[in-house]
Amino acid sequence: MIAYLILVHRYPNQFKRLFKAIYHPSNHYMIHVDKRSGAELQTEISDFLAEYPNASMLKSEKALWGGYSLVDAELRGMNELLKMGLEWKFFINLSAQDFPLKSQTYIHNYLNKHIGKDFLKVANQAEIRPDTMHRLEEFVTETDNEIISEPVQKRAFLKGVTPYIGNQWMILSRKFCEFISRSPEVDRFRDFYRNTLIADEGFFQTVIMNTSYKAAIVNDDKRAIDWIPMGTIKLRPRDFTADDAEFLKSSDDLFARKFDETVDQNILTILEEHLVQSSATPAKLIAPKRAKYPTGIAANAMTEALAE
Repeated sequence: MIAYLILVHRYPNQFKRLFKAIYHPSNHYMIHVDKRSGAELQTEISDFLAEYPNASMLKSEKALWGGYSLVDAELRGMNELLKMGLEWKFFINLSAQDFPLKSQTYIHNYLNKHIGKDFLKVANQAEIRPDTMHRLEEFVTETDNEIISEPVQKRAFLKGVTPYIGNQWMILSRKFCEFISRSPEVDRFRDFYRNTLIADEGFFQTVIMNTSYKAAIVNDDKRAIDWIPMGTIKLRPRDFTADDAEFLKSSDDLFARKFDETVDQNILTILEEHLVQSSATPAKLIAPKRAKYPTGIAANAMTEALAE
């Protein structure tokens, strides 16, 4: 039913808890470990997955925040899952610091009612986030450890294309995964975004809105995220704690990010128990009213919730 791609760069025990929380024998799992995290983490994750026949490791490459390498990991993961010829209907990308808010039974039932739809945040970048247009105008290169902005004149965007922006986290239909992995229309988007800052927040949105692909978009990534200010980065996702338990349990989102076991492990235990309890009763697809965030910024506010 679902093909999951999980990006891991630390906290192997937290990844294992996530994996068990989203595990279902009808799903398929592709795991990418950031090459910069070292062979020890790669080995530990590989050993853990050995007992799960529906889980595979994606070739480890660098995955640098702000770099095209994150888009590359997504595309490689999609392509590998498609090459397996598996009968999955949706692709869901997660970080190892995410966690589900609903059981797999609930998520399967929910997505079965939306076959062919693509769940991702989409907004006209120039109109809604003009402050991020510099990402497209600057030419950047990615090294093993940093993003370098080269001192060149502003470059022109793709001719006849409107740039869109959203969030890195998505639930995509198999049809779109096939299109973005195989259509020659996508080549020029890859070429341009390869040298674009924070490409993972615009590449997929711009492709889906500017090609022949006939999309049925749900402008919602089904993630609960509480964005808060931090330093020179305009916003970052706040780490959820046990204080957020009631909000998360009552949310109509399918997943939440992010969690840090070194900050609070109790919230993961609470959510694990919640999933067990909810799995014992029939899934109700009438979503509860979205709760208010206890602090910070609402995740569904597109004009505020995208990190610069």
